[in-house]
Amino acid sequence: MKLHYYPETDSLYIELSAGTGVEVRVIADGLNADLDAEGRVVGLDIEHASTQLDLSKLETVSLPQMRLRAA
Repeated sequence: MKLHYYPETDSLYIELSAGTGVEVRVIADGLNADLDAEGRVVGLDIEHASTQLDLSKLETVSLPQMRLRAA
């Protein structure tokens, strides 16, 4: 999973898998889901992210033990 913030559009894209999105579904106002050819969610796009989220903090809770990589 990767988080991408785009300041020019103030959007946060949460990449859930490396698949290619072929369809966008509106989940709620300002929240879109990218779906692959099989209908699986490959990413979520949150518009106006800085007004919807606290982008200064990233916290994980109860993830399986794994190696984390910071980019």
